[in-house]
Amino acid sequence: MKLTVIGVGAIGGNLARKLSGAGHDVEVADARGRQAIAPDVLETGARAVPLEGSVQGKDAVILAIPFGVAGQLADLFASVPAETVVIDTSNYYPHLSGRIEAVENGAVESAHTSELLGRPVVKAWNAALAETQRTRGLPAGTPGRIAIPVAGDSDEAKRVAMSLVDDTGFDPYDAGALADSWRQQPMGPAYCTELTLDELPAALAAADRDKDAAVRDSMMERFATLGANPTVDDVVEMNRAAHR
Repeated sequence: MKLTVIGVGAIGGNLARKLSGAGHDVEVADARGRQAIAPDVLETGARAVPLEGSVQGKDAVILAIPFGVAGQLADLFASVPAETVVIDTSNYYPHLSGRIEAVENGAVESAHTSELLGRPVVKAWNAALAETQRTRGLPAGTPGRIAIPVAGDSDEAKRVAMSLVDDTGFDPYDAGALADSWRQQPMGPAYCTELTLDELPAALAAADRDKDAAVRDSMMERFATLGANPTVDDVVEMNRAAHR
């Protein structure tokens, strides 16, 4: 597939490397310009391109950008065909983005992103740590393969996103409509807890918006108890423990 990844942080860099390594035609763009794209992001064949025009002629565009800034890309997407799948990977953390009243008043995070962008999105890759995504992908069929939830309102768009999740080394799980994607947001039982395909549905079902938001808002305090150099396993266990 012809893909663009917008944003070159940890998640965007992981996806550019993995998807180009899987054989996709991947371009990478960033609002700060091509000079912001580290060479290692391009090491498996992805190409750095200017942001302007980067979303034209693509099968899918992956947004690996901070939550709440999608509106800055609305003009960029205005002429993009409806069949181009747009995948949102962002998460809402008030201590990073500031309080966003629409979300605080009940808007589902990715529904808010869709409204800002002016087009439908699919939610994927947000519910796994960047280091999990970088180091723990496995071939399809491997026992214990970690699952990643995918939510959206178009079955075809979800099919595309789920195929790409599989190509990055994780079992995709159809998590329902975009309105239900709050179940995979911080810090629910399905969020960054490294569950398998058999375990993930129960975790999504157990999500509680009020409780999960409280767990999210206590994250920095809990993270501080892990010491100076917590491992991925330390963080995953902290997240799991919050829901026992």
